Formats: sequence, structure tokens, C-alpha cells
Amino acid sequence: MPRLPQLAEDSTGLLDETRRQLGRVPNLYAALANGPAALAGYLAMRDHLTRGVLTPRLREQLALLIAQENSCTYCVSAHTLRATRMGLTPDELARTRDASDTDPHADAVLRIARAVVRDRGRVGDRELTDARAAGVSDAELAEIVAHVALNTLSNYFNHLAQPELDFPEVAA
Repeated sequence: MPRLPQLAEDSTGLLDETRRQLGRVPNLYAALANGPAALAGYLAMRDHLTRGVLTPRLREQLALLIAQENSCTYCVSAHTLRATRMGLTPDELARTRDASDTDPHADAVLRIARAVVRDRGRVGDRELTDARAAGVSDAELAEIVAHVALNTLSNYFNHLAQPELDFPEVAA
């Protein structure tokens, strides 16, 4: 049972903005709408990051990896479905959840993101050097940290709110 109500209506238009960005209003967003400032901030950051340098595939892989690292079944389930619809295979999904990819650049992005999550941003010189050697740019590094922040927000909020799962369940 959800710990916070999942709003169906809001006077701020944020649920309409959610529908615009995602095509629907997942229960996570309906619960986050209880705090309009939190939902507005989340949506704004998400919207800006969609126009960044990271590809849609890498953004989705980051969301799945971060959800896995944060043990968020809701988000692992949601991003497994989204990544599958983007064409990721079961093997690619498993690799992503383990911070690896057959493409060296994507592999480096996932590895540095996992280091950011696990080390709370205190990434060692070796990890940073390895990422740069694989072609990860400074712009990508900035966006990787932003994606960690964005997805950690949704993961932690899910832990708190426990919205009803509205995706096929995939355990984190």
C-alpha cells in the first residue's frame, strides 16, 4: 500500500507536464506531486538533461544502473521496460545493471557513474583517468553526476513513498 497518496489532479499543471514528457503519469510522479516544488524541480532537471550530450540510450542505461545501485525495484522495473522498448537485449540489460557494456565508451560512462554513486562523488584519480581515456568528456562527466542526482532523487522518493508498482516487476 502506498505511503503517500498518488494524486490524479493538481492545480499546478505538473501532472500535465509529466504526461507531456513521458506520455503518461507513472505512480511515482503522482506521489511526488504531493510536493509541487519537488516535482517541478525533478521535471525541469529531467527536461534539461534530455537536451544534453548523453544519448537517450546512455541516459536510460544510467537510470537503470543507478536504480540498481540504490536497490529501487520500482525504478529498476520502469527502466527495464523503457530500455527494452529502446531495443536493449536481456544481456545488455544485465550488463547495464552491472555497470558494463560491450561499447568501450558506454562501458566507461557506466563505470564512472557507478563510482560516483558508490563513492558519493569522491571518484579516484584512476577512475577519472580511465573514463577520460575511453573518451568520456567533461560535459559527459557533469551530466553523469546530474543523472546520478536526478535518479537518486526518484529512487529515494520511491523508498519513502512506496507507490504502487505500475510496471512489470523486476527486482533490484
